[in-house]
This record gives sequence, C-alpha cells and structure tokens, in this order.
Amino acid sequence: MFALAEGHSVMTKPITDKAEIALEYPDKLYVGTFERSSRFEAHLDPTGIALILEHPGAEDVRKSIHMHINFGLFADILRELASTVGHIEKNDVMHRDQLADAAAALHKALVRSPARKAP
Repeated sequence: MFALAEGHSVMTKPITDKAEIALEYPDKLYVGTFERSSRFEAHLDPTGIALILEHPGAEDVRKSIHMHINFGLFADILRELASTVGHIEKNDVMHRDQLADAAAALHKALVRSPARKAP
C-alpha cells in the first residue's frame, strides 16, 4: 500500500512549512509536529494518494506517519477544501497563491497525463 511510485526516492522532499498530526483513540492521544527538519513523500498510486511524513533522528525523537487515501475520498476532501477557502484571510496572498499554484499544477498534470491501459 505504501510502496513508492517508480522513480521516487524515499523522503527526499523537505517540509517547508509545518504539519501537526493528532491520532485519537478512546484511551490514548498521539500528537506530533513535523517542521523544517522533517521530510515528506507524496505520490499517486493505482488506487489513491500516499503520504508519508518523517522526522528522523534518535529513537526517542524519531517519528513518522503513513497515510493512504483512496481517490474518491481525496476528491471529496478537495471539494470540502474548496468550499472553505473563505476561511483564508483575503490579504494572505502568499498562502492563497501557494494553494492556487499547487491546485493548478495537479489539474494540469491530470489533463495532460495519458490514461494507462489496464493490464
């Protein structure tokens, strides 16, 4: 499920901003932050998206999360994000531009990428 796509290297992308993760169970709460000293890997596979965040280091500080989200749920997430864009301040041009550029790059790649034939 978390195999890397062909041509991708493990954890080559530095995290340029910040991610905060919380995993809550009835009797436990796990919280982690991934910042500039951390790295990530993200790619599409035949069924969805894979995302890995990793903070390297000694055993007492090392942590990672691995997520796989099927395409249908990811599409729902993107639609939900689009419906809440109003929560980003109008004057937060930098973040608005980052998101718009990334969404445009994904759209362009989806439109230009030829469909693969099923085996």
